[in-house]
Amino acid sequence: MKTLNDFNFENKKALIRVDFNVPLNDAFEVTDNTRIQAAKPTIIKILEDGGSCILMSHLGRPKAKEDNFSLRHIVSSVTEVLGVQVKFVDDCIGSTVEEAVANLKSGEVLLLENLRFYPEEKAGDVAFAEQLSKLGDVYVNDAFGTAHRAHASTAIIAQFFPENKCFGNLLATEIESIDKVLNNSEKPVTAILGGAKVSSKIGVIENIIEKVDHIIVGGGMTFTFIKALGGTIGNSLVEDDKLVLALEILAKAKENNTEIHLPVDAIIADAFSSDANTQVVDTNEIPDGWMGLDCGPKTVEKFAEVIAKSKTILWNGPLGVFEMEKFAQGTIGLGNAIAEATKNGVFSLVGGGDSVAAVKQFGFADKVSYVSTGGGAMLEMLEGKTLPGIEAILK
Repeated sequence: MKTLNDFNFENKKALIRVDFNVPLNDAFEVTDNTRIQAAKPTIIKILEDGGSCILMSHLGRPKAKEDNFSLRHIVSSVTEVLGVQVKFVDDCIGSTVEEAVANLKSGEVLLLENLRFYPEEKAGDVAFAEQLSKLGDVYVNDAFGTAHRAHASTAIIAQFFPENKCFGNLLATEIESIDKVLNNSEKPVTAILGGAKVSSKIGVIENIIEKVDHIIVGGGMTFTFIKALGGTIGNSLVEDDKLVLALEILAKAKENNTEIHLPVDAIIADAFSSDANTQVVDTNEIPDGWMGLDCGPKTVEKFAEVIAKSKTILWNGPLGVFEMEKFAQGTIGLGNAIAEATKNGVFSLVGGGDSVAAVKQFGFADKVSYVSTGGGAMLEMLEGKTLPGIEAILK
């Protein structure tokens, strides 16, 4: 696996695919610079070697060249994070860009305009990728968030750098962290899978069931399992077409000596609302007209015991509707247990949009070993899939 450490960037122009798809407010200010911070070590290493950096990224889902999605809005934030004045060019291919790159000196950073202003980016167009490739001496992919897409700048471009391509620090760390959980983990390994639907996590469950010792199930998908086991779930979220699948998962877990832990009690509500009436009941005895929106106190205690015995932890998905304060206690309790385990030397990896949002919201981000920057990409790696952006560098 070629990384930054395999190159000296002195007098070299590094063309870096970063993931600066960051949230902006109505005034076009960056409201969360985590992804910019995550790319900083790669950029600084290249600058300290005596190289220059050409940064390319997408932002949002523009249908054409729309100013709302221009990367010029983030120049000041990138400058602030890097501590280096970032230059900007309002295109990503063509003579203006080539001139800006030619004038770039060692120690300087140039940000290109949104790649997705060209439909050729998402289409994985070879000619577009070739035009981009002319802008650098070395290609560095540091965008884990888009590594599962076979786009021009993430996968197709690498063929134009047969020897001069590598992973940036962020992408290398993401690969190592997921590999550590799946293939090189200290046992017992516990995977926490939350979220709404079994169907969205089935690939992950099937791939990890033989590799982990415990699977904690939370969130809405709990009730598909509970109903499959004959429980009464009221108006809780359920996938009726996945009941047989849920039983098959439980049977396969038993075959592999993998313990599946389901919530034993739930905080239920008479409406999907922050001011709904609530009560705590056993998960298999939810009355009609009520729905489970969080796991209950007995469950939090039970899950904390499993986590306390673990040596490696993967957390993907919240345990309840944590966006509403009334239904955040399960997720907070789980976060506390994982933070405590991490403090005691356990390796903990958190990934997936909602769980990352939860660890940030409740202050756990610096209390776990690693927070992944890519939701979809991480899920696909956990499913055992080969990601195009990673494969292109390894070729």
